[in-house]
Amino acid sequence: MSARDDVAAAARRLAAEGLLVGTAGNVSMRVRDLVAITATGVVLADCQPHEVVLVDHDGTLVDGGLVPTSELGLHLGVYADQPAVGAVVHTHAPWSTAVACVLDELPVLHYQQLLLGGVVRVAPYATFGSAELAASVRTALEGRQAALMGNHGSVTVGASLDKAVEHAVLLEWLAALHHRASALGTPRVLTDAEQEDVVLTALARNYGIVQPSEENT
Repeated sequence: MSARDDVAAAARRLAAEGLLVGTAGNVSMRVRDLVAITATGVVLADCQPHEVVLVDHDGTLVDGGLVPTSELGLHLGVYADQPAVGAVVHTHAPWSTAVACVLDELPVLHYQQLLLGGVVRVAPYATFGSAELAASVRTALEGRQAALMGNHGSVTVGASLDKAVEHAVLLEWLAALHHRASALGTPRVLTDAEQEDVVLTALARNYGIVQPSEENT
């Protein structure tokens, strides 16, 4: 499959998960010295490879007959700041966006949030497509795999497109968890010590890495 196929398939998966609605959101992946990114105005649930364009890291259109998403600058800025990032996902997922309309950060209630780097910061509101928004999101992403955008949505990154998509799905689950826990009472936040213990235990046990059974070794 081509990068265009992969990006289109990721957009359709995110829409099927309820994270992308209509034309709201965008997906990209790094392709050597180029970026494959969804075009503006695309109905993402039906995204097809021809609705994904290729641009260089200056934003110049290299291949494709459509205009790139209005958040192109945000994507390119993330790639410039973080060479290890291979893909960027921006959604208007309902729970994540709700949190971004209320909180200044999403605290760590569940240890799986550490897969995103810990507390998820909320970048201050700025007009979509603006350089101000792109800059504040890049700051919020420092040391993280996810950030929320005030009164707007979410951005997740990953070394691969699959990872960026998984992070978006995880972030939405965590946002919904926070809402449900808050409805029951005051959520208990994991302390720094508890979070550190999770990290050390995960490293010791190779948590999250598929391990062969003794029968298969």
